[in-house]
Amino acid sequence: MAVSASAFGTMAIFARLAYEAGANPMTCLFLRFTIAGLVMALAMVGKGIPFPKGRNLVVLILMGTIGYVGQSFCYFTSLTMASAGLVAILLYLYPAFVTILSSLILKTRASKLKIIALCISLLGTFIILGGGGEGKPLGILLALIGPLIYAVYIITGSKVVSRVGAFPSSAVIILSAAAFYSGAVFFQGTGFPQTWTGWISVVAIALICTVIAIVTFLEGLKRLDPATASIISTLEPVVTVVLAVLVLGEGITLTKIIGGTMILFSLVLLTRAEKRAEVGQDIVQA
Repeated sequence: MAVSASAFGTMAIFARLAYEAGANPMTCLFLRFTIAGLVMALAMVGKGIPFPKGRNLVVLILMGTIGYVGQSFCYFTSLTMASAGLVAILLYLYPAFVTILSSLILKTRASKLKIIALCISLLGTFIILGGGGEGKPLGILLALIGPLIYAVYIITGSKVVSRVGAFPSSAVIILSAAAFYSGAVFFQGTGFPQTWTGWISVVAIALICTVIAIVTFLEGLKRLDPATASIISTLEPVVTVVLAVLVLGEGITLTKIIGGTMILFSLVLLTRAEKRAEVGQDIVQA
């Protein structure tokens, strides 16, 4: 999950470089999922891994189209009606939504230590993203629907990936998103990168921020409960801020250092909570 969050955290940097090279967002999304989809499909065929069938296939297609596309639509649309800081903060409410849905749907009980880690990670995210801003009611509503969709995506993924496997699940999800954005870019038009730096950034988005990020995320869901997985994912803005300083030359502030430290501390608490749970299971089995 930490590898996944780190891979997702690089996307804002690569996207900025791709935009500076002349690419537009829709074309970046089209290239991202198309290149990643081809890589996943070739890997599936090369390794002789069968594609999911039946109900599992339908669920994974819906995760790729409704899940990924729905969340990104809400996110980018809400940015036109609310401040970027407010939208970003509302987006990172998804660990709380996952924790609530896990208790309601999966009947997963969160320990006190895990709840404390959730609160610290949310506060750290709020601090590192800058405190928010203003927005229209519809923009705020869309910004709340986005993380809710992502929370449902995580809950659904935790159930499907245990039956199908992380790699086949990732392949179908990525290919489904690629199919959607292929149609979208057909109607909107393309804006390809005009430099080698731009193309390298797009390929990096496809391989690092999509293939590696999604496969490791689903592998993590096989080993962790959804609430723990989503809290670890809040490592993403920490990675983004660090890379923005190192690659883009952006400034670092004391508040960002404090927010990042809080998120890292919440991961330490999660580790302790997981170890306590494992000890408890060992005692029960003994």
